[in-house]
Amino acid sequence: MIHPPASTVGLLLLLIGYAAAGPEPDLRPRAVRSSACQEHTNLHSRLDVVEKNVEDTVGKLEVELAALLDAIEEPDLRPLLDIRGKPVDILEDPGQRGHS
Repeated sequence: MIHPPASTVGLLLLLIGYAAAGPEPDLRPRAVRSSACQEHTNLHSRLDVVEKNVEDTVGKLEVELAALLDAIEEPDLRPLLDIRGKPVDILEDPGQRGHS
C-alpha cells in the first residue's frame, strides 16, 4: 500500500479545516458594525434628499427658462433684440454693449 507524504496529508487537513470554518468573521464589535451601517443608511437618506432638491430646482429652472424664451419670442419684443443687425448677448454688461 502506498502512503502519501505527511506534508500532503497535513495540507489536505488544513484546507478541509479552513473550508469548514467558513468565511472569516467580522472582528469588529456588533455596536461598531451597526453604527457603520446606520451611518451608511443616513448618508444615503441625505443624498436622496439632495437629489430630490436638485431635481425640483432643475424643474423650476426649466419652467422659468421656457417662460423667458416665450417672452423673448413675442413680436413686440423682437425689435429690442435686433440692434444694428447684431444679436444682443443678454449676459453682457450693458455698459459694454456699445463698445464691442
